Amino acid sequence: MQTDSRPATPVSAVSQRPRPWLQRPLLQVETLVLICAAFLLLTGNGPFWRAALAGRDMGQASTWVFAAAVFSGFAAIYFFFASLLATRWTVKPLLTILVVTTAFASWYMERYSVYLDRTMLKNVMATDVREAGELMVWGMVPHILLFGALPAALLWWPRLKRRSLGRAVAWRLTWMVGALVIGALSLLLVFADFASLMRNHPQVRHLMTPGNAVVSMVSNLWGSGKRVNLPKIPVAADAHLGASWSGRTKPVMFVMVVGETARAQNFSLNGYARNTNPLLSKLDVINFSHATACGTSTEVSLPCMFSSFGRANYDEEKILSHESVLHVLARAGFKVLWRDNQSGCKGVCEGLAVDQLDKAGIEALCAEGQCFDEVLLSGMEGIARDATGNLFVVMHQLGSHGPAYFKRYPAAFKQFSPACENEDLRNCTVAEIVNAYDNSLLYTDFFLSKVIDFLTRSETKYDTAMLYVSDHGESLGDKGLYLHGMPYSIAPDVQKQVPFLVWLSPGFRRSFGIDEACLRSRANEAVSHDNLFYSILGALDIQTTAYRRALDIFAPCRVAPAGGAAPATTKPRSPGTSS
Repeated sequence: MQTDSRPATPVSAVSQRPRPWLQRPLLQVETLVLICAAFLLLTGNGPFWRAALAGRDMGQASTWVFAAAVFSGFAAIYFFFASLLATRWTVKPLLTILVVTTAFASWYMERYSVYLDRTMLKNVMATDVREAGELMVWGMVPHILLFGALPAALLWWPRLKRRSLGRAVAWRLTWMVGALVIGALSLLLVFADFASLMRNHPQVRHLMTPGNAVVSMVSNLWGSGKRVNLPKIPVAADAHLGASWSGRTKPVMFVMVVGETARAQNFSLNGYARNTNPLLSKLDVINFSHATACGTSTEVSLPCMFSSFGRANYDEEKILSHESVLHVLARAGFKVLWRDNQSGCKGVCEGLAVDQLDKAGIEALCAEGQCFDEVLLSGMEGIARDATGNLFVVMHQLGSHGPAYFKRYPAAFKQFSPACENEDLRNCTVAEIVNAYDNSLLYTDFFLSKVIDFLTRSETKYDTAMLYVSDHGESLGDKGLYLHGMPYSIAPDVQKQVPFLVWLSPGFRRSFGIDEACLRSRANEAVSHDNLFYSILGALDIQTTAYRRALDIFAPCRVAPAGGAAPATTKPRSPGTSS
């Protein structure tokens, strides 16, 4: 009987032998990038795949061929661009950022049916801490953990192969060329269908994550980088007070209230069944019932509505680089003051006086890091009393900013119930969301009535007027859409149609020769943010060659003011022309 003469393996050595399932796999950088690209396409692009495959028969082989070809094509594209930056030292941080970004983006896109285009990302970048806090809800935690944190952690588990520089470059180029070939062949296989999708539904490209986020980020950074430290280009440099000012006995105080997220459909002044304007309906306001916004987000609409370009001649670069109508008014001699209960004026009031009141800390009006809109009236009595000359005041509301509509009004305005009191709107019924939103409009109605009351009291010193218009509308679950910011070309009307009304004191109407009855008779005509620049100049008789009478809503109703000739217009120039 033979015995085994080999030395026995020590027990300690057996216990120290690495178990196969604990060994960290050894991967090439390229393999890790490709795995990550496939993972993101499969788990972070539900809205894209639903849009791309909409109307196709899932039982047909051609549908699956199309889906596979598009998947392969975009996986190859993602791989190619990620490979430009991915090295043994950068690949894991890079992919971690992309995975976590995709997890957050896909949650919001799924939850609120939003499109992550350049404008939407710009809105995200402009969001302050309070607004961001309202969007961070507990319901997103499982999604972020499962599709963000966990896969990001797993990215750091494998080891990466080492190569010499020459071999690494050659290997990388081979992979990248292969990716281009595979991507091109895949999309060529279904070119007719893919081209039709991109041509007929170009907005679907804003659903492809994380490509949409990366492209939008680069575009925004490039655009903002070009404007750093550049002075505003003058507009209407020849602006001056017109002839009607010669016989004036009082200065003017004009208040423009910029609403936030108010949609025309829910204003009872526009025929809404609920009485959301009980106070304004009793006041002498002129309501323009067919008004359209320049954009579907504050980032777009706010600069646009104060510019001479408007939606008809929309050019973001020109709008942001040129002066606004507020600068024109200041040049004509008005004291211009911007009062803000929001996230700022987006460059509209650059170089002008600003009161930032969202953190005013007034006990009766401010709590939980925000203030109700009445804070915009705080201190106005003193400002009106102490000012000399003409005043133009902009009040930028917090208004009906979502998703926390229930935080925008005091408890006394909780008239419509049950109201949604959850920042995660998907946890509320559409009826509850509408109730909370309508309560916020009730408070706006109250606030505007307080502004008019203040202006009425100020008539002993000033000829006064108010213009109110919202920056954009809102989706409240209509057709599965929430909030705002949809690409303008496909945005529903509720995101583009806004309330627009004016109130003119008797002294203002008389001194500027504005026929109130005429203005009311034209209130059903279509107006838009494009009218604001020229209507403000027209209403205040500011003379400039940049004026365009056709866009002045007051022009058809202007008659000879008391004690003088009707304000004259000057030769019009193209919008945005500097003088």
